Amino acid sequence: MHAVLATIKDKAIRERSIGLDDATRLYEIGQKTPFLVMAYASQIREHFKGKKVSLCGIVNAKSGICPENCRFCAQSAHYETGAPTYPLMSAQEIIDKGRAAFAAGARYFGIVTSGTRIDDPREWNVIYEAVAGLNKIGIKPCGSLGMLDSKTAKNLKNAGLFRYHHNLETSRSFFDNICSTHAYDEDVETVATAKRAGLSVCSGGIIGLGEEMEHRIELAMTLKELDVDSAPINILDPIAGTPLASVQPLSPMEILLTVAIYRFVLPDKEIKLCGGKERNLRQLLPLAVIAGCSSFMTGNYLTTEGRNTADDLEMIKDLGCEV
Repeated sequence: MHAVLATIKDKAIRERSIGLDDATRLYEIGQKTPFLVMAYASQIREHFKGKKVSLCGIVNAKSGICPENCRFCAQSAHYETGAPTYPLMSAQEIIDKGRAAFAAGARYFGIVTSGTRIDDPREWNVIYEAVAGLNKIGIKPCGSLGMLDSKTAKNLKNAGLFRYHHNLETSRSFFDNICSTHAYDEDVETVATAKRAGLSVCSGGIIGLGEEMEHRIELAMTLKELDVDSAPINILDPIAGTPLASVQPLSPMEILLTVAIYRFVLPDKEIKLCGGKERNLRQLLPLAVIAGCSSFMTGNYLTTEGRNTADDLEMIKDLGCEV
């Protein structure tokens, strides 16, 4: 077993990825000896990332009334969840949120807006102004602003945006179980468009939607093909009023094993653990770094409370790592 894992680990380091068969084999081994798979994933993380762990914060800059019907989402207009609804914040409000995140310890800051895309030029002007202000603070501005065309992607790049975030949410083969208001290829094309514009790209999904490990591995392979720079892994935090409100949660070990497999598939990329990590991993959250995680979303999320950045900083230090 050690020999098999060592061979797959060496391949991941040498070729900067592994194939579907190797990833499936990792899961088979991990079901019996998860800590062993995590240990090898940790070696890959240290090879490419050293002792560094990055922190990013976000602001829910425009909330609610989204026309998409993603079955997990509190902000979808299709469901009654009691989530807050408000128009786009001012540039100064966004900058102030970024300044607070920077002071707390985050070095990346995402402007997140609900909706399929932004069409109003006035809203884009606010976002461009906010991006410029965030750069002056010294925090790297990121955007999660829906579907993107090439012209807008270039405008964002010219405005100083560092990274564009757009999740695929799940695998192509499972996507129809989660959303029917747009096609999977639209999400894929948005990620590719941002990449072509010269933006760093952040794309991943949510696990615990009712999918199997084979679907998570399929998503990882798609992210590999898209050559994303950062792969966020969210864990479903069921929201009352959504169709997935009563889904059975994943076990902490299943989550950690998923993180480890993503590290093998995307060995030199950021593996970022995001929403739902506190609720689902509980006391095992620090093991995510051992499993291969090299980045955390810190602070609050879009509609749910997150984790105090001071606690994340303490955890990272106690693991012998640094921000």
